[in-house]
Amino acid sequence: MARIIAIANQKGGVGKTTTAVNLAAALARAPQRVLLVDLDAQGNATMGSGVDKREVENSTCDVLLQEVDARQAIVATQENFDLMPGNIDLTAAEIQLMELNGREMRLKAALEPLRGDYDFIIIDCPPALSLLTLNALTAADSVLVPMQCEYYALEGLSALVETIDALKARLNPALEIEGVLRTMFDVRNNLANAVSAELTQHFGDRVFRTIVPRNVRLAEAPSHGQSIVGYDRTSRGGVAYLGLAGEIIRRQADRRKQQPAREVA
Repeated sequence: MARIIAIANQKGGVGKTTTAVNLAAALARAPQRVLLVDLDAQGNATMGSGVDKREVENSTCDVLLQEVDARQAIVATQENFDLMPGNIDLTAAEIQLMELNGREMRLKAALEPLRGDYDFIIIDCPPALSLLTLNALTAADSVLVPMQCEYYALEGLSALVETIDALKARLNPALEIEGVLRTMFDVRNNLANAVSAELTQHFGDRVFRTIVPRNVRLAEAPSHGQSIVGYDRTSRGGVAYLGLAGEIIRRQADRRKQQPAREVA
């Protein structure tokens, strides 16, 4: 049964799409069965996965509007994970969804039949608390929060935690924080180190041990339509995302070990 993880942060430019694509590729190398869902109208996760967003026959937009079955929109990538592509059509989809009942539940309804086909479903969210993001958070089991270790990022994280708490009360009681991922990290930056320490103090083991550094190879990979794992897995960025995948797989294994005990109790 797949674990659905939404990659979300209301702040833009923190590495959400980079994390979504590279985590999907790293999990696929494990090997795990992975579906990446591009829920951002920019379609960067689609392009970064080696799929041309302008040429897809069906997209996440069609799935949300229930014009096609979710399986009809899925395409295979060269890096052994599946992709539900996104493009500019998602902007129109969001406008149409606003007038519909149960609009926040559309993605959840589409992904539930796919849970048995995958080990992980990763959702790349847009950089705003939009109806599309609400769909992702309603469908997800957990939220992975990429963030730069900067002062304003802490404020954004606090706002996201409040949003998650409010959404748990109304739409998805089981939603939890998968973890906070420190991205674009520069160890020479004193502020980054101070914010990192504050994060660890506040969130404890929910902060991933993995730290994604600033890395030229990581920035180059999308222009080749590849993840960093496919482009240069021995680079610092490649090693970081393979490490993140390992952490997530171990956490999932721990949950499964605890599951029988919970059922007996």
